[in-house]
Amino acid sequence: MKILVVNCGSSSLKYQLIDMDDESVMAKGLVDRIGIDDSVLTHSPSGKDKVEFRQDIPDHTVAIKMVFDALTDKNHGVIADLNEINGVGHRYVNGGVLFPESVLIDDKVIADMETTFPMAPLHNPAHVAGIRACAKVMPGVPMVSVFDTSFHTSTMPAKAYTYGIDYKVAEKYSVRRYGAHGTSHKFVAQRTAELLGKPIEETKIITCHLGNGSSITAVDGGKCIDTSMGLTPLAGVLMGTRCGDIDASVVTYLQTQGAVKPEDMETFLNKKSGFLGVSGVSSDLRNVEEAAAEGNEHAKISMEVFYYGVQKYIGAYAVALGGVDAIAFTAGIGENSILARERILEGLGVLGVEIDKEANNCRGVEKLITTPNSKIKAFIVPTNEELAIARDTMAIINK
Repeated sequence: MKILVVNCGSSSLKYQLIDMDDESVMAKGLVDRIGIDDSVLTHSPSGKDKVEFRQDIPDHTVAIKMVFDALTDKNHGVIADLNEINGVGHRYVNGGVLFPESVLIDDKVIADMETTFPMAPLHNPAHVAGIRACAKVMPGVPMVSVFDTSFHTSTMPAKAYTYGIDYKVAEKYSVRRYGAHGTSHKFVAQRTAELLGKPIEETKIITCHLGNGSSITAVDGGKCIDTSMGLTPLAGVLMGTRCGDIDASVVTYLQTQGAVKPEDMETFLNKKSGFLGVSGVSSDLRNVEEAAAEGNEHAKISMEVFYYGVQKYIGAYAVALGGVDAIAFTAGIGENSILARERILEGLGVLGVEIDKEANNCRGVEKLITTPNSKIKAFIVPTNEELAIARDTMAIINK
């Protein structure tokens, strides 16, 4: 059975075509900088050279079409046509209370998904666009949606997910902390436990999924006990275009002052804030780091806000967990930004963290990056959400 996994981020799309007979990756790739200048599809077919396809990629629908073309390309493809794909697994950020587990997608499921758009306005619409694009090109091929929220909502205690508002309103409108990136956090926590050489049930791990969208999760014995994102992926640390945690009165203040119209507030907080808003340069940390190195003060401040935010969550979760065995960095920034990892870990000396700068001087590899004297181990752990999604997809299709 061949499963295509589609993992849409707010400005990226990762994919893998996996042969589930041996869980080998036939091809994988990344569509990067969607909706940003210099968009590119990097396609890596197994046993062949990596290739890049460059063109304007304004949205996820265009990105999906490029992926299909790459998979069936005469020179760089790995299948003759799309009929060889037996199923498609889609990552979905926030299914709210409607989707406590993975589901087979049909018209009713898509309609229900559309009601969850406000919970993840950057991601959920992109996911549905990807689902519709796949369905149009490959009608009749079963598709499954795997929800990032399930890892968090299935174990997070009420004290962590409850907001301090009238409980009747909260219950009526399903207002609570849901979290995101759950598939990644679960996979990375399990792999980190393996690197520690312990059963996951005996570990206390903080997983840092840092990318264009970022979240930090406290994992106790393999179970989520708290996570930084909230009702939507807007909460938590500073992100590419999202503001992260702010005083809720900032919203009403800006509206009453006429700075942002009520109908524009969602866009302002989700698409015009974060690194983009604070730096005034870009939503991409790579561009922000370059600008900071050239002396741009706003770029420097945006980076400091990000580092500090991650440090605060790690500190809080160390208390919530009652100790920490390991910190794991994953996703685009976590796996690839040498500077971000260094600056974050340098601020955790009070916890006994001691970074090994030489070991940290790497990108995209699984590696221990703290010294033997460090009281808490820190690892780079490349995530593999795609494999986790493929396993769920195959299980549901086989039913």
